[in-house]
Formats: sequence, structure tokens, C-alpha cells
Amino acid sequence: MASSFADYLNNWHLHGAEAIEDYTDRKTSYVVGLPPQRALELSAAELARILNDRLGEESFRQAIDPEVRVAGHLDDRPNGDWLKSCHTVGINVRTVGSFWNMLKYALTLPDHIRGIHLLPIWEPGVAGSLYGMASWNLNPEFLDHDTLRMFPGLRSVESQLQVTLNLLHALGKVVGVDVMPYADRYSEIVLANPAFFEWLIRDDLTITDHRIHLHETAGAAILDWLETTDPGTRVHRPTFFRETSEAERLNVLFGPPADYDTRRERRADLVDFLYHRGLEPVPVTTAPPYHGLEVDPSPEAQTVDEAGHRRRENLSTRPGAMSRVLGSLARFKFYGRKDDNRDWAIDFDRPRAEVWDYFTDKYAELQARYGFDFMRGKMSQVQMRPQGVPGVIDTFYDPLRAVKHRIARDAPHFAYFADGSLGESGTGSYGDGLEHLTASEAEVTSGNLQRLAPGTSEFLDALTSYLEIAEVTPVTPASTVITGKEDDPRFDHLYHHGEVARLFTGLFNGRLPLYFSLGYEQRDRHFSPAPDAFYTNRYVTLERVGPKSVSGSWRWGDNLELFRGLQSVHRFAEEHAVLLGADAGAVSVGDDGGVSWFKTPPSGDSTYLFLVNFASEARTLQVVMPTGEGAIELLFHWPDNILQPQHELNQETASFTLSSGEVRCYRLRRAHS
Repeated sequence: MASSFADYLNNWHLHGAEAIEDYTDRKTSYVVGLPPQRALELSAAELARILNDRLGEESFRQAIDPEVRVAGHLDDRPNGDWLKSCHTVGINVRTVGSFWNMLKYALTLPDHIRGIHLLPIWEPGVAGSLYGMASWNLNPEFLDHDTLRMFPGLRSVESQLQVTLNLLHALGKVVGVDVMPYADRYSEIVLANPAFFEWLIRDDLTITDHRIHLHETAGAAILDWLETTDPGTRVHRPTFFRETSEAERLNVLFGPPADYDTRRERRADLVDFLYHRGLEPVPVTTAPPYHGLEVDPSPEAQTVDEAGHRRRENLSTRPGAMSRVLGSLARFKFYGRKDDNRDWAIDFDRPRAEVWDYFTDKYAELQARYGFDFMRGKMSQVQMRPQGVPGVIDTFYDPLRAVKHRIARDAPHFAYFADGSLGESGTGSYGDGLEHLTASEAEVTSGNLQRLAPGTSEFLDALTSYLEIAEVTPVTPASTVITGKEDDPRFDHLYHHGEVARLFTGLFNGRLPLYFSLGYEQRDRHFSPAPDAFYTNRYVTLERVGPKSVSGSWRWGDNLELFRGLQSVHRFAEEHAVLLGADAGAVSVGDDGGVSWFKTPPSGDSTYLFLVNFASEARTLQVVMPTGEGAIELLFHWPDNILQPQHELNQETASFTLSSGEVRCYRLRRAHS
């Protein structure tokens, strides 16, 4: 047995061909034992050969045609309820390098991990931030040159994304994409549509103007810049932003889509022009009161960008417990304002229909082109009405809800995964967060288990609450193990024990779908911060200086014990797939860290008992056994170095002693079986 990850990788090089053959022969649903790190080393030719053998030549040939859109296996579903039982992995494409490389990673995902969620895929904004959309164009970083050499027809990043989704659909996966009701503050999206955003004028430490129609001043300034920069270009100023198509506006302002460098240079020049007129898009605020800004006068709130501009952070004038201003982002202006925006008050009775149409149509076009199956809605907790969720929910209640509805016109199966924490009412949003997500028609929400240490009272209380929410509301919290945000030194202490227990519970609890992010499979336990290259969250941006700067590619961990544990769980799940779909009875969450539940598959010949110890120390679980059960058989346990897992049986109860992080599954045969 390998004693280190390096030894394991060497052994795989020698003996992995058999596992690949089992996969291509459809004996397994994934390449058993293949480390994701090794999968990403496959050449385009090796991957193509594996997929061709797995899918068959005709299906593979159809899928690699970018003019074809391969339908997903859930396209005929009448709604998005399927997401409530879909186990999902999140991928920061930057960490794997390209869209095509996601297919290599997919070889490591069993059938029971059907969902693949992509972090933002567009051209990035300030500091290379994936979440700061600079345009509606796909991120050119994600073009795979090895694939281009093998398939010359896949010359564009768009064609490679289409083929990647085709092949993922052919493999039985469903694919989701981030939907964001904001953009980079100085993106092409904002600058080509100034009326769709809110503006202010700043004079050093003072906001001198934030009138409701200030976008007209911004639009005039943009055209002044155009006339100064391109004196030969003639546009009709009164109608340029209203009647000229967006594609034509973008071409006039920044240049053709394929000329990335020119577009960036012209945008930077325009931003410089606006800076000297004091014009800025209003930045995003993330929690109540949402509006009311003032300039932060503190010296540390000033930065000087590459162009020499002195930028200032902003503060809320009436800060709440979670108030935060994100200076790099601008939210779409979905509603009018009261009293010429004198007090920054939003007028929810005056939705701006043209903005809603633009926003929802853009994402509908994306889904129609590539065939995405679900969305993760960013800032889904945002509910800006101070009175809370209204009694009547209309078309203009929530922009993420509107995107789901717009796409569902043509793709009824399209589902909504909310990026919401279910925090305390009135902190992250006005009113009750769960009520808001219900009104927004989210099928699933991420919850907050990934930000709680396993075995703590907070973790166990949240798990209990989420199980109840899933039972009594239309919104199902996920059993979230980790997201890209938690793969960060700030959260290392949450992953010092219980890693396998988290994933095992997510797979088998039967109520809350599993979510985890790429990299977890080999993630090391960090008892002190590791180099930044080991954290996927550091690759959401590409900062070159400062505390969050990174250099080089993201690096996999070397946690062989965790990899072996998760592989063991996946093999057990593959062999006992009937247990994944079976409804669970009540899940018992003890205050000492022990969790237990029973499952009875449709055949009904056996009942299965699942046990988990989330505590950092050994625990003894007392379980009331079902009547009429006979023999008890241990089917699975981890760690597997425990030779004789302890339990004691009497007539009505059983006692099980589990080490920290240990998981087990027993089969209880009926007395007459």
C-alpha cells in the first residue's frame, strides 16, 4: 500500500490502465482510484480516446461538433425539483486551466455526483476577478491549446465550451453557471449601458451628486470621450444608447470582440476620462440598509491604481451588522428612486422593465446557446425592501427569480441553486431569509454548514434546522462540505477533522443534497497557513501584489488518507446505489456530535443504519432499533484500520462506539429473512 501521494501516483502510472478499461467498458461509472491531479495530466488525445471508447464513436463524434447541442438527460423534466436530490461539485475553471480540462476531472466523478457548477466564466474585471464581469464575452483564459491542435475546428473558447457541455451531457452530467445581478464597475456592460446602472460624482472625500438621472450625464461624457478619441466617428447622440444595438455600441466604443487587447486599452482610456470628471458607477452594498453612501476618509481606504487614479472606498451612512460596500462591483439599477434619489431611497413600485428584460434575456441567451441546466444565484440573500417580503410576489420581486422564470419558458427543467446562508433574520437581508428564498423559488440553497466546525453545537443545530427546513418548505438546504470561498486560510480550522464524515453524510442522508468544490479530494489539513498556491479561493482573482497575490498555477494537496477515504465512500455508494435514492427516516442529531438514521430501499427486504461521529473525540451512540429486525451486518466503515468496530445489542437499543470522524453503515435483516 502506498505510504505517500507520490507513491500512489507512481503506482497509478503502472496499474491505472485496468481502471480506465473498466470505465470504458462501462463496468464502473468513473475511473476508480484516479486522482484528479493525475487526470488533469492526460493529453487531449488520451482524453478523446477514453471518451470515444466510453460513449461510442457516433455519440462522441456528434458531441465534438460545436454546431450541435447535446441535450441533457433532465431536459424533459417539468420543473427544477430534481436539483433537490442532485449531488454537485463546484469548479473554478481557472484552477484546472480550461473548459476542456473539466472533462478530465469529470472522469473522477461517479454517477452519484451528477451536478457540475461552474464559477463565473466571463472576461474578468479588476485584478482578474472572476466575479467582476468585464463583458459578456467568455474568458479567453479558458481556451485549451492542446485541444485546438487536435481539433482545429475548436478554435474559439465558445466552441470549446459548447463541446465540453455536450460531452458532459453525454456522460450523464448536468451543468450549472453563476448568475450575478452585478458587473465590474467599469465593465463594458456598464459603460455601454449607463442608464442600467446608478451613478455618482465624487470630489475627493465628498459625493457631490447622485441624482436619479445622473446616468444621462455619464452617457454624455462617454460620447464626449468617443468624439475626442475618434474624431472621425459620428454617432447620433440622442439615440445612441437607446436605439443603437448593444453589439454596435460595443464595437464603436471598444472595438471588435476578438480584439481583446484593444478593447481593454480603450476601456481603460474611457475610465480615465470619466475619472477626471468625477463620474463613478455606484458600488454594490451587500446587506441592509443597502443604500446611503459616504466616502471613507481613512488613509487606508485610499488606493492608487495602475493609471495613477486615487480611488476611495465607500461606507454606508447607516451601517448595519453586516453592511459592506464592494468597490469593484456595480449592481443593475432594477428600480426607480424616490425624491430624485435625495435620500438614496429605492422606489419598488417603479421597476425599470427595460433593465429586467436586458438582464434576463442575456442569461436566457446563454442557456439557449450552451444548454446549461441550472444556475447558482449570487447574492441571493439580498432582499432590499425594509418591510420584508411582500404579501404579493410579482414579476419584479427578485432578479434571480426573474432569470429562472425567463429561462423556464423554453427550458422548464432549469433550476435555481441559491448562494444563501440562511442567517439570522434582518442581518444579511431585510426580513426572513428563508421566506425570501421561498418567494424567489430557489430549489436549493447552499446553507452554512461549510462555515461551521463539525461536531460543534452550531454545526449540529444548523444540521437539525436544515433537515427540518427541507421537510416543511419548498427550499432544500444543501449539505455543503466546502465551497471555493472556504478553501482559504481563514477557514483552515474547520477542516482539521470530519472531512470524510461531511461527504458521507451529504451522500446518504437522503434529505439534503451534497455540494463540495474541486480540490477537496486531496486537501491537506493546514494547522498553519499553507502557501497561497494551495487555496482555490486565491485564484478567484489574479492579484500580483499584496496579501492575496498569487503566482503560478494552483496546486493539489497531498492528503492520501483523505483521498483514500473519499474513494472508499464512492466505491461503497457505487455498489449500493439503491441506498442513495432511498428515503431516509428521521435523522437523529445528537448534541454530542453523533448522527444516525435508517433507510429502507423500495425492495423492503432490509433496513440500513447509518452512523456518523462528527465530534473531535470518540463518542458512543445509542440507537433505538426497529422492531422485527434480526441479524446486524457491518457493510462499511471508515477509517478502515479499525479491525473490530464496537457495538452492543440488546432487545430495543444498540450501542455503537465511533472514533472521531468515523462513519459506518449496517444492514439489518428482518428476523424471517
